[in-house]
Amino acid sequence: MSQHCDEALKKCRGRPKTFDRDAALDKALTLFWTHGYEGTSLSDLVAATGAKAPTLYAEFVNKEGLFRAAMERYIERFSTYRNAALQDESKSVSEAIEGWFRASAACFTNCDTPSGCFFICTSTALSSSSGEIAQMLRQQHAAQQQTLLDFLTSRQQRGDIADQTDITSLARYLACLLQGMSVRAREGAPKADLDNIIDTLMAMWPVLTGQCQRKS
Repeated sequence: MSQHCDEALKKCRGRPKTFDRDAALDKALTLFWTHGYEGTSLSDLVAATGAKAPTLYAEFVNKEGLFRAAMERYIERFSTYRNAALQDESKSVSEAIEGWFRASAACFTNCDTPSGCFFICTSTALSSSSGEIAQMLRQQHAAQQQTLLDFLTSRQQRGDIADQTDITSLARYLACLLQGMSVRAREGAPKADLDNIIDTLMAMWPVLTGQCQRKS
C-alpha cells in the first residue's frame, strides 16, 4: 500500500499535463520585456502564465532560469528572423544590412509586442545587484555585434567591402545604432522614424564601407 502511495505522489509532483511551456514563455517574455527582470515578480509571472509557483519552479528552477528561457524564446522568435537577412547570399552587402535593420525596426515597433529590443530594454533597467542577469545580457549584446562582424568579415573576404575598411569598428557602430533605435522605439517613436534613421545609414553606406575610395 505504501508503495502505491509513493508512486501516486511522484506522479503528482510531475509537470501538469495542461502546462503549455511555449505559451508560458511567451507571457513571461512579455512581462520581462515590459517591466524588466527586477520589475517582474514571481506573483506577476504566476498571474500571467496561469501556472502555480511550484509548476514554474519545477520547469525553470527559479526566476533566473525562467528569464533565461524567455531570453532564448526571444532569440527563437525574433533574433533568428532578423538575422535571416544577413544569411541571404543573393543580397548585396548593403541590401542585407538594410534588410536586417528594417526587420529590427519592424520588431521594435510591433504593436503585438513591447517596444524596443528585449536585450537592450531589460539591461537598462537592471541594478548593480543583478550581476548574473547583467552578464547574461552583456553576452547577448556581444553576440549581436559578433553576428554583424561575422557577416562583414565574410563579405570583405569576398571582396564586397574594401580591404582598408575597419569592419570591427563598423560592426561596433552598427550595434550602437541598433541600441539607439531601440531606445527611440521604447520612447514611443513610430516605425517611420526608425526607417528614416535607416535611410540615413544607407545614404552613408558607401563611405562607411570604402566604396567611394575604390571608385575614385
